[in-house]
Amino acid sequence: MRVGVLTGGGDCPGLNAVIRGIVRKGVQEYGYEFTGYRDGWRGPLEGDIVPLDIPAVRGILPRGGTILGSSRTNPLKVEGGVERVQRNLVEQGVDALIVIGGEDTLGVAATLHDEHGVKVVGVPKTIDNDLSATDYTFGFDTAVNIATEAIDRLHTTAESHMRVLVVEVMGRHAGWIALHSGLAGGANVILIPEQRFDLDQVCAWVESRFKIRYAPIVVVAEGAMPKDGDMVLKDGTLDSFGHVRLSGIGEWLAKQIEKRTGKEARTTVLGHVQRGGTPSAFDRWLATRFGLHAIEAVRDGDFGKMVALRATDIVRVPIADATARIKTVDPLLYEEVGVFFG
Repeated sequence: MRVGVLTGGGDCPGLNAVIRGIVRKGVQEYGYEFTGYRDGWRGPLEGDIVPLDIPAVRGILPRGGTILGSSRTNPLKVEGGVERVQRNLVEQGVDALIVIGGEDTLGVAATLHDEHGVKVVGVPKTIDNDLSATDYTFGFDTAVNIATEAIDRLHTTAESHMRVLVVEVMGRHAGWIALHSGLAGGANVILIPEQRFDLDQVCAWVESRFKIRYAPIVVVAEGAMPKDGDMVLKDGTLDSFGHVRLSGIGEWLAKQIEKRTGKEARTTVLGHVQRGGTPSAFDRWLATRFGLHAIEAVRDGDFGKMVALRATDIVRVPIADATARIKTVDPLLYEEVGVFFG
């Protein structure tokens, strides 16, 4: 059997660990051959492949990014895209496809399987940790650690200059990174997409910290929105899946805080720093297990499924179910950490 592997969407710490787990077990235990597709769905769409064997995956466990490359190409939006993907899979002798990606990448996989009979197995990947059906996605732990370290470092600068520091982190529709890193880093305000924020309340929290000679840190997810406004964006450009490119809420919030409180406020946008570099030990562990279980699903012929973490077990769930809705922060959980605001 020949198995294709692709990584789609934004790069994420742990992608290479998944690829390594798939290939090592597939070759050593099942005698499978592997084909790597370049740059996400662009690979099978254009027939762009690279050799993928045990020598190719040696030494990649601690490496960030993906040796296969990635993109946000959507073959469903390309005229004749589905037929081109199917034709290339057949011509290149690929019997099954393992798709490693987030909501959009796996959504394409679900459509190809359910409507066109392509044999696919999914592996969940998103640093936002917003895929339902799995407790955690790899890359999230690394992103939280990076953001927490940044917040720890910014505390000293904020205190030295007695200024407000607004830290913008990733999180389009789900505030998991903001919540975890903000709590772990001792932030004084955490703003997430699931809960529209009151700007007057944010400013009141900021001023309360200055009264005790303490410079506040505000952590805001890129998708957070004020109660009396819309999502703040730098521009309105869209990616191939129709998503607006985010970023801008941090700078806007800092200007509003400075204007309303008279306190100097600065912004730090962590951006792609959160998804770059070497994966944490947990992400290497989780990503490797996902890879091992994904190739087992291929062996079992259990297509149209995604591997997922439930407690400490790896289970299989329908890809369509896993991408039907995003996993957001429970309001009660957000309320729980509110004791530290202000």
